[in-house]
Amino acid sequence: MSLRRWTATLAVAASGFACAAAVNYLDPSGPRYLHSREGPAGPADPAASPLRVVSFNIAYAIEIDQAIEVLRTSEPLRGPDILALQEMDAPGTERIARALGMNAVYFPSGVHPKHERDFGCAVLSPWPLEEPRKILLPHGARVSGLRRSAVSAVVVRGGQRIRAYSLHLPSPLAISGGSRRHQLRVLAEDAASAEGPVVIAGDFNSHGKVGELAKAGFAWVTRDAGDTARLRLLGVGLGGLSYDHVLARGLRLVSGPGTMGIVQDNRGASDHKPIWAVLEPDDQPERAGRSDAPSPVP
Repeated sequence: MSLRRWTATLAVAASGFACAAAVNYLDPSGPRYLHSREGPAGPADPAASPLRVVSFNIAYAIEIDQAIEVLRTSEPLRGPDILALQEMDAPGTERIARALGMNAVYFPSGVHPKHERDFGCAVLSPWPLEEPRKILLPHGARVSGLRRSAVSAVVVRGGQRIRAYSLHLPSPLAISGGSRRHQLRVLAEDAASAEGPVVIAGDFNSHGKVGELAKAGFAWVTRDAGDTARLRLLGVGLGGLSYDHVLARGLRLVSGPGTMGIVQDNRGASDHKPIWAVLEPDDQPERAGRSDAPSPVP
């Protein structure tokens, strides 16, 4: 085992054994939290403009004010059609939704033992959100037993209906790589029933395992975006991690520069950096999962 891998193992194992057992919410119907924005949603024909997707892991929903600041002031993150958030609780989700004038759907996976607070994913949008769902994922974490779940809703953007998912997979030492691939296959099976475009965004706690969704026909539009988090041990940075991503089916990255990327300055809101992508309808969606298809990243 290499030194880097060994130190990573020690760091994750030490943090894991300090945890108590999680409380899981295994009912697929809840708990569920909805927030409705006030005022009109936007222009009458939004389909004429590209779809902006943003994903941000906000680290136990602690630094909500800083997260709102970065979402408001960073130009690539402003005015998203879909905002996927991870490591959220209900109060933090509602504060962000109110601050940005968005609708929100939030399902916690359970009570995380580290802070003894609800912990889960959320989907936000300025457009109406319909058919909110929680998708229970298999395999609990080795130490805490926490079971993850993805959150999904249909974004009604004028005449468009886009099924959006917010996802947060467990850390590499919490479950095996094979188990994370299984979780992604479960998510792909759920998305297979969706009519129209699909967007999956979130913290995959991996780079290579994301390819499981590419095999299922999703365009991995942020494959080469870069590092969104850093491996740390005792406060020392040990390397970058490309963990946060956006994938799509029936949509593709808008051609040209500046259509996807990472906001490097997250104002101290999290140990992750927010990622974004600008998408348009794909007239050749069958090419998305082919290994010989050119990368959609310019």
